Amino acid sequence: MNILYLLIPLGLLLLVGAVAAFFWAVGAGQFDDLDSPGMSVIMDDDSKPPDT
Repeated sequence: MNILYLLIPLGLLLLVGAVAAFFWAVGAGQFDDLDSPGMSVIMDDDSKPPDT
């Protein structure tokens, strides 16, 4: 039962850290453009590779 006195505040600190990291990422623009990185993977590059 005494372990709860350690685990509950530790869990709350972890939760606060995760929420702070999420709001930092939103403020830094990490979620502004979610479509372009996925589309850049499937874009065709029609140029030939250089001859070696």
